[in-house]
Amino acid sequence: MRYYPVNLDIQGRSCLVVGGGRVGARKVKTLLQCGAVVTVVSPEMTSDITGLAAAEKITLERRPYRSSDVKGRFLVIGATDDEVLNQRIHADAERFQLLCNIADRPAICNFTLPAIVRQGDFVMAISTAGKSPAFAKYIRQQLETQFGPEYGTLLDLMGAIRTRLLAEEHAPEVHKPLFEQLIHEDLLGLVRDGDSHRIDRLLERVLGPGFVFDELMSANRLSGE
Repeated sequence: MRYYPVNLDIQGRSCLVVGGGRVGARKVKTLLQCGAVVTVVSPEMTSDITGLAAAEKITLERRPYRSSDVKGRFLVIGATDDEVLNQRIHADAERFQLLCNIADRPAICNFTLPAIVRQGDFVMAISTAGKSPAFAKYIRQQLETQFGPEYGTLLDLMGAIRTRLLAEEHAPEVHKPLFEQLIHEDLLGLVRDGDSHRIDRLLERVLGPGFVFDELMSANRLSGE
């Protein structure tokens, strides 16, 4: 089977997790990190899930799953060890043509969840098409040692620069060579070293005066609030 790689925008979208165990809790946390509106249905759940419900970060239905629970959802995740229930969740989601993932059961998923390396907005996904989650985890652990927090910082800086250029009515097609030059002149290495003075000199040489690392990063933080 060939999967179509895609990044989903689930900000503000209704997502259902069936199952309140350790796996379900992990799925819930990832959904929340991406801005989803999460409902959990399960007769039993971990303290992590009850804590999220108490903090009003999720909606918790402490009862068995009903087929009607999938109605109006954008995405459904099954995280139970009950094979009959997993098949039922899958069938209900298919009936309403919803995105559905059943944890560790790729045969009854219409999408799989990759292992993820995340540094801020820098995200790298590793997929084995459901054949070996253990190997995907191993590769993720290897990559996490190679791609540190400087990658997220670099993206924040690039985003702030792009916003400034667009505000100055630069044509978007003019940006590409500027960003390529910054990358080729090892802006990433300067960010990794935390050398703001050399970053400022590079920005001024490539972009002109007025592009200052600390100011750009401050503007980026304010825009994200």
